[in-house]
Amino acid sequence: MELDEVRAAVAGLMPRVREELTALVAIPSVADPRQYPPEECARAARWVLDAFVAEGFTDARLERTADGSDAVVGSRPCGNPDAPTVLLYAHYDVQPPLDDDAWTTPPFELTEVDGRWHGRGAADCKGNILMHLTALRALGGDVPVNLKLVVEGSEEQGTGGLEDFVPKNADLLRADVILVCDTGNAAVGRPAVTVSLRGMVNLVVHVEALRNEVHSGMFGGPAPDALAALVAMLATLRDAAGDTTIAGLDGARTWEGEPYPPDAFRQDAGVVDGADLIGSGTVSDSLWARPAVTILGIDCPPVVGSAAAIVPRASARLNLRIPPGTEPADAERALRAQLTAAAPWGVGVRIETEALGEPFRARTDGPAYAAMSAAMKEGFGADPVFLGQGGSIPLCNVFADTYPDAELLLLGVEEPRCLIHAPNESVDPGEIERLSVAEAMFLKRLGEGG
Repeated sequence: MELDEVRAAVAGLMPRVREELTALVAIPSVADPRQYPPEECARAARWVLDAFVAEGFTDARLERTADGSDAVVGSRPCGNPDAPTVLLYAHYDVQPPLDDDAWTTPPFELTEVDGRWHGRGAADCKGNILMHLTALRALGGDVPVNLKLVVEGSEEQGTGGLEDFVPKNADLLRADVILVCDTGNAAVGRPAVTVSLRGMVNLVVHVEALRNEVHSGMFGGPAPDALAALVAMLATLRDAAGDTTIAGLDGARTWEGEPYPPDAFRQDAGVVDGADLIGSGTVSDSLWARPAVTILGIDCPPVVGSAAAIVPRASARLNLRIPPGTEPADAERALRAQLTAAAPWGVGVRIETEALGEPFRARTDGPAYAAMSAAMKEGFGADPVFLGQGGSIPLCNVFADTYPDAELLLLGVEEPRCLIHAPNESVDPGEIERLSVAEAMFLKRLGEGG
């Protein structure tokens, strides 16, 4: 098939994309049994399984992973064992809706608003599942590569089911190229491949200063205040410009890929009028090349209901994002050391580490990257750019370690306006259409050696 034929085939499939994405978004596949029954994830897994069986993955099946979730795995050979093998990845689980009242449309009902399709998972990552299906349907039987498939069911929970499964079943998923379709473009209509992912350190710091609450009038002054101590400790993690300042971590690196215009970032992030962007570097430097610490939550008395008492204990949950080139264990030690050293007045400090995640940097000099670059230009009419991503995808490091010779390409239908993980998630259907064309042309180019 030629490019014009692929474009026409994908365009003709878009009504089916909407119909099927409507069905898939309607399944509240949140992989947390405390919030949603596990039967919903089972329904989503079965939907994905049936869809790919119908597209020639006749051996597709459900594989139970260590965290109890089911991954859809399968293969579709092209008849030429010497042709490249491409592994297609996505996930069917989704984030919970969070604040239902903040949604302007029902979270689990695909709803069109101003040309965008709204619903939880519409972009992350059910839109990418439809992208895979649409690319394969557009090509029909004309797929000159061997295909493998894995669609997992617990990516959003970060419980590591597939990360455990991959090395234990290395031959099952072994491929020359792995399409990790869980990222996105620079903007609507601006294609991108993500080449850099930040790692992370999540920890909780607990401060204890008193055995119990005491009256602030009777004891305030000489009595140590756990909340004030915690605030002083947290204040050392950033300087006046907003740069993360953790001793031992390099906060001066620069990003060499596609820049992120400040005005676009302000709009994408929803920065309120009058508030400054923080940090001394560019937006891209701060997002993709430098460490960044975030205070995720603080345990202390709320304003409403608080008493005139000195707080005896307080805690904070911290998330430290680290760029490629920084080891998570080194970052954890540095963060622990700074918090401990900054604790005033001899208060007790206890630190719990919740999770560590490795950063990732993709190789971009292989034939698959060349083929994808050309295919994206065909799909979008524009050359793709290289992006970083502030989030972490630990599976990428597992893939890289298990298949060191494979090329990993990170792409997908997400872009800043999608508001993934937030209320009012949406996807631009044009992104699904253009990326379906690009994926189809990529598979053709790779199989035909150009």
